[in-house]
Amino acid sequence: MSNRRRLFGTDGVRGRANLDPMTADVALRLGQAAGVRFTRGTHRHRVVIGKDTRLSGYLIEPALTAGFIGAGMDVTLVGPLPTPAIALLTRSLRADLGVMISASHNPYEDNGIKLFGPDGFKLSDETEAEIEALMADPSLPGRLAPSAALGRASRLEDAAGRYIEAAKATFPRGLRLDGLRIVVDCAHGAAYRVAPTVLWELGATVIPVGVAPDGFNINRGCGSTAPEYFCAQVVEHGADLGLALDGDADRLLLADERGELVDGDQILALIARSWQRTGRLAGDAVVATVMSNLGLERYLGTLGVALHRTGVGDRYVAERMRAGGHNVGGEQSGHMILSDFATTGDGLVAALQVLAVITGEGRPASEVCRVFSPLPQLLKNVRCHGATALAAPAVRAAIAAAEAALGADG
Repeated sequence: MSNRRRLFGTDGVRGRANLDPMTADVALRLGQAAGVRFTRGTHRHRVVIGKDTRLSGYLIEPALTAGFIGAGMDVTLVGPLPTPAIALLTRSLRADLGVMISASHNPYEDNGIKLFGPDGFKLSDETEAEIEALMADPSLPGRLAPSAALGRASRLEDAAGRYIEAAKATFPRGLRLDGLRIVVDCAHGAAYRVAPTVLWELGATVIPVGVAPDGFNINRGCGSTAPEYFCAQVVEHGADLGLALDGDADRLLLADERGELVDGDQILALIARSWQRTGRLAGDAVVATVMSNLGLERYLGTLGVALHRTGVGDRYVAERMRAGGHNVGGEQSGHMILSDFATTGDGLVAALQVLAVITGEGRPASEVCRVFSPLPQLLKNVRCHGATALAAPAVRAAIAAAEAALGADG
């Protein structure tokens, strides 16, 4: 089989809903191929399928379900839940595979499919390539289950409650959020029910926004991709802190009591410092991407903590964390992976770690969450022809010259 991937990108399959590749036909074949790939052994095979609140979830979910059933897998449907909840349920239900139907922070017109293995981690590039090859294999129909071995579909009614309890269990015992006023912006997405519930049950006064999904308004002018909205809500409601999640709730941004934004790099620094002080930071290192600010790297250096960088994408962060035995990693955009608690980015769990520090120190968020001074940083996209452009000798020489000139100063 070919190891080249055309369908899968850095975070699963994604595209405009009802157009290739996000069609019911592709979803059906993906379910069939992934089902064939993961139905190995004699046990009864199971897949967990969750989604966010996009209208097109009603298109993709039944197509995937039909594909998996045709491959002989039982399907457990859990409805709208955060991506990390699907990873959690895949493990706790001893499923062979987990699926999240979501385009994350994209607008409602898009949708996507993310796959998790039985360990709750996103599939490797090699496994995704195997699934793609199976989808294109003319022999696939002949490898599906016979009539008597078709799977069944059922709905797990207490799925949200399971995730709520798991999230609350990550908050330190003995601490409460009593007296804190917290704005939580759920982007009209997958966490619109569970995130406010977790914060309220831990004692906070919760001001929920972005909690009225209609199939079209996910990420529209709210959530972590529109931070000006929730920052303004913090000031308007006189809150102590604001939390903003994205459509599938795997990323987090904060706003302090003055409505000033706190990005993923600051959150990483705060959690790393807190966990180092309590002896919980594994390997005295944090994993981030090439996008993270140099100020983060320098600050961690003052603590004796190394920063290991990866390519952009939380999956690559998670892979490096596993390889090095590290338990804190993330991206400037707000993906936070805390492997003591989760196998993928979890915005709500990361928020609880920040709230634990704020509650424990008894100081305002503006003081606690401003951990380091970021250096000036610019992101600029340059369009090039083909993936080999960066390998051109002239380009590599220019990069090497710039790195030599900057040294440790940039």
